[in-house]
This record gives sequence, structure tokens and C-alpha cells, in this order.
Amino acid sequence: MARLRLLHWNAGEASQIVKALAAAGHTVDYDEQWQPALLKQWRDSPPDAFVIDLSRLPSHGREIAIALRQSKKTAGIPVIFCSGEDEKVAKTRSLLPSETYCGKAQLVPSVLAALAKPIPENSVKPTAMMDRYAGRTAAQKLGIKEGSTVLLIDPPRDALKALGGVPAGVRFEEDEAAPASDVTLCFVHSIEDVQSTLSRIRHLAATSKLWILWRKKTASNHAGVTEPLVRETGIQLGLVDYKICSVSAIWSAMAFARKK
Repeated sequence: MARLRLLHWNAGEASQIVKALAAAGHTVDYDEQWQPALLKQWRDSPPDAFVIDLSRLPSHGREIAIALRQSKKTAGIPVIFCSGEDEKVAKTRSLLPSETYCGKAQLVPSVLAALAKPIPENSVKPTAMMDRYAGRTAAQKLGIKEGSTVLLIDPPRDALKALGGVPAGVRFEEDEAAPASDVTLCFVHSIEDVQSTLSRIRHLAATSKLWILWRKKTASNHAGVTEPLVRETGIQLGLVDYKICSVSAIWSAMAFARKK
């Protein structure tokens, strides 16, 4: 049968899926902890199909699937999305309409159907995440809504300029001990800041939408902070990245949640 790669963010639930697929004769590889380096591993030694569970961190699974579709080495490999809330599944389907979608009970026959189904050319390169944000304000990208409370951590002098206009009633805080905010924007200004600052404020991911912002390589005062460094540091500290966006010509941002 097939060699499958399972992506799931809960080891206990994943083990049940692995058992069901193995009972059907498939070989299933599963990594309990997501690491960006796995993408390279999959490209170098691709499986026959990817199974991505959408019941937890659906945006993360969706973006990994998009990355797979954008690589020549994995563009033609079937992706089967399993489970998930109707709204989240619908959003994924709107971006990746040609993939296979099923409930947990239909997973085994859906894998067989996906393996036999050719992948249309027009599904190979969905719009990249950064491009999908085109036309949206920085506040919209970061989830800052009318009446939101936004905690600013180590903001530069031009922080509000970078955000541009914000909705009415938005309140900004700079006291980390203040009551839980709706959105936290944590600015890191050096490579050393990444580890020390994330260690200090990682608990905020449990009560707030936590964004880490760093200067782009094209910024005149870029300090060497990169997307992989931010992501890998967060993962090492028990966080999971699930969204990335361009805030301004100077700042990029990555959103983190606590690993469940």
C-alpha cells in the first residue's frame, strides 16, 4: 500500500489515526513536534500522500499544504484534509479546492481515492500567504478590531506609524502586568532579543493573540533577525506559529499560539 505522512498537533489523537491507516495496510510517518526542517525532509524524500488534520491549528495545516503545493518536489503529491470545523474547512477548500476532504470515519477510503486522483495544474500554486493579505490594513492583518486592547512590548518610537490607521476605540497598553489584552505586539530588535523576550512573554499566547515583530532585511536598521530564527525559537519554547504577515515596509510579524 502507500507510505503516508500525517500532520496532526495532538499526539494522542494522531495515534488513533495512525492505527486506522496502518490497519488498512499503509505505512504512516508521524512527528509529534512540528519543525520547519521537516519541509526539506519531505521534499528530499516525499511520501505517497500527506494527511493533514484540520481539527487543531487549521491555519497551520493549511499553510503547510500551500508550501507543499508551491514546491516542485511535492506539488504532485495528494493531500487529504481530515476533520475540522465547517468554517475552517470551507476556508481551506476555498484556497485549495482540488484537494481531498473527509471526516475521520471516511479517511481510509478517501486516501485510496486521493491516490488514484490526478492533481489539476491550476491547484499546484495557490496564492502565497503574504500575497493574500494584499489590500488589507496592518490592523486587519493583526486582528486589531474596534474596541480592542493592544499590548505593545518594546515598541519603537514609530510603532503607531507602522500600524497606520486603527479602528475606533482601540486602547494601547505598555504594562505587561496589565489585564489580558486582545492582541499583543512584541517587537524584537536584535538576535539576542528573540530568545530572551520570547522566554519572558510566551505565557501571553494563552490569553492574547501574540505577534512577534522584527525588522525586514530590507530595512536600513535590520539587526539580523530572520523568520526562521523567530519560528524556531518559539517552537523551542513550546509555542506554535500559525500566521505570518507584512505589517509595513519595515516590519514583518509572526503569530504564535501555545502548543496544546
